[in-house]
Amino acid sequence: MQFGEGTWKAIVKINRSVLGRMGFVACAVGVLAMAVAGSAQVKNKAVKAGQTDWAEYNGGPGGSHYSKLKQINTANVATLKQVWSFDTGQKGGLETNPLILDGVLYAYTPTQQVIAVDAVTGKLVWKFDSGVIGTRPQRGLAYWTDGKERRLIAGVTNFVYEIDMATGKVVPTFGEKGRIDLREGLGRDVATMSLSMTSPAVVYKDLLIVGDATPESLPAPPGDIRAYDVHTGKQRWIFHTIPHPGDFGYETWPKDAWKTSGAANNWCGMTLDRERGIVYVPTGSSATDWYGVDRVGNDLFANSLVALKAETGERIWHFQGVHHDLWDRDFDSPPTLVTVKRNGKEVPAVAQTSKQGWLYLFNRLDGTPLFPIEERPFPASDVPGEVTSATQPIPMKPAPFARQIVTEADLTERTPEAHEWAVEQLKGMVSKGMYYPNTVGKPTMMMPGWDGGAEWGGSAFDPATHVIYINANDVGLTESLVKHEGGSGGKSTYEAQCSVCHQENRAGSPPAFPSLLNLEEKFTAAQIMDIVEHGRGRMPPFPGLKEEQRKAVANYVLNGEAKQVAAGPDRYDTTGYKKFLDPEGYPAVAAPWGTLNALDLNTGEYLWKVPLGQYPELTAKGLKDTGSENYGGPVLTAGGVIFIASTVLDKKIRAFDKKDGKLLWEATLPYPANSTPAVYEVNGKEYVVIAAGGGREPKLPTGGVYVAFALP
Repeated sequence: MQFGEGTWKAIVKINRSVLGRMGFVACAVGVLAMAVAGSAQVKNKAVKAGQTDWAEYNGGPGGSHYSKLKQINTANVATLKQVWSFDTGQKGGLETNPLILDGVLYAYTPTQQVIAVDAVTGKLVWKFDSGVIGTRPQRGLAYWTDGKERRLIAGVTNFVYEIDMATGKVVPTFGEKGRIDLREGLGRDVATMSLSMTSPAVVYKDLLIVGDATPESLPAPPGDIRAYDVHTGKQRWIFHTIPHPGDFGYETWPKDAWKTSGAANNWCGMTLDRERGIVYVPTGSSATDWYGVDRVGNDLFANSLVALKAETGERIWHFQGVHHDLWDRDFDSPPTLVTVKRNGKEVPAVAQTSKQGWLYLFNRLDGTPLFPIEERPFPASDVPGEVTSATQPIPMKPAPFARQIVTEADLTERTPEAHEWAVEQLKGMVSKGMYYPNTVGKPTMMMPGWDGGAEWGGSAFDPATHVIYINANDVGLTESLVKHEGGSGGKSTYEAQCSVCHQENRAGSPPAFPSLLNLEEKFTAAQIMDIVEHGRGRMPPFPGLKEEQRKAVANYVLNGEAKQVAAGPDRYDTTGYKKFLDPEGYPAVAAPWGTLNALDLNTGEYLWKVPLGQYPELTAKGLKDTGSENYGGPVLTAGGVIFIASTVLDKKIRAFDKKDGKLLWEATLPYPANSTPAVYEVNGKEYVVIAAGGGREPKLPTGGVYVAFALP
């Protein structure tokens, strides 16, 4: 069935157009219908009166971000006061959603040490230092108990540790002297793999189930999902996200792609239906993100939501959100398990937000979409050898919570000069909306950018009203391709591995990606080689590069082009992700640039949308409600309050009324808090705690402080 060009609007003005054709790809091969009785995930002792724990990442296995506590409510939240803080004494930033169990808070420092802190006083109980210094964010820990033993499961770079919660020391019987190495068991050379665990494991009975973060370009390891025995650390099952021969989806890749292709990984975390024994796994794009000549096909299970039997790793159903992704459109947040009403009945469902600004809603048992999704046609790529998918799945409802196309009417009005600049820039771009392929020599507008609309923080769900709360980024970026012309070994390696962030011309895209020009004023060649090998901050390590390649890259970024070498086979590299910012560094699209959204999942209609975040210097000039980029998610309480920090620039944690989005309270933190709050109760008193450390805005200082609030 053919459809013409259509247009729809969300709450804020959103102009977009897509071409369409009906269809849907979601294969259900079996449903786990028998409920699993009991669970090894029980408390080590009865819950004390006046005590409510935050025992799992994002509040529970289903990722609901919901607390049943209501001591703090819409009537009294304005009186909240800071009651303690704990400074880790480290720089680098935090993205951790801590656990609170039996009056103790468990969390990370910026270098991935694990800490236990008294949740009433903020005093340190113990600290675990693995000796491995982590540089990438760690978003949370997992917890296992059989009623006698109590263990924390902690990812530190590519290792997984089990820690005795009473002593803060490793459990020596787990793995090899208390840890396992996630680089092992993937069929690749361990020494050359870059891999790190950035989100916590899912714990099901005596299994811990993990994903990991991998590079955006080749070489990259496969993003296989694995389960390990919680007692021994031995691998119990593996699900190949790049299918092996005989696996479902093998034909969607070139022959033997599983041996050389990479990524299609779960870096943002998973959710678990513990009662039914189903784990829901969102995956990212396959490497290389922007170029797919070596992976022609739809590339299952990249960019997919996959439902697996938690006991065995068998696939139950899947939905692929982007076929043959060329736009870095990862499913980048843990799905949220929800219930919705259909035909007067409660339906168990799973809600998946996306970078595109869409929310996808499925029956969590068999993957049936609960709002229509249509396969619609999109143009082919004009890059030699590239084969885009003829169609992409487009949700018909709900409307997107972020803009998906930029026209002249969508450009900034911050100043007349900024607007005119943006108009001229847009004239030189391809700006036709979602899934238009990048081209050579002319930038293509991607809206939202690679780090929006919804991000890894996830969403909060209200079980009483069936409303989901989503924070989103609404900033665009541009990208184009350039033919790989060979050149020095350093230039060749730089274009293949580094240009995606730092751009082809090494100018970067500040503030997110720093310029590498004039680097000789800051670093020596040896220091650059060390950063390339081991990573730094948000930059992953590149152990797959040989020493001579690292040396050549260091020489290239310090000295520019050198001796030419013959070009190899034709291939194309990205000129780099470049945020669409005006000359003063502000988004070149009209505000709001970050929002908080309330969406009724029964009807698919938005109840309200408000700006989230501020630029302090613009606020001082009277431009208060611009919104800003935000990372980390909201938490909803039975008291009717939404707590959220997340904003990159303004150092604030806020409380909103769930009914209308009215701002009820805010407090200033020592650093921006790009994390999700936790809500807990000890001795009858309700607390809200947030990890503040910055790290997303290079111009601002970073740290690592946990701050708790309560009623006076």
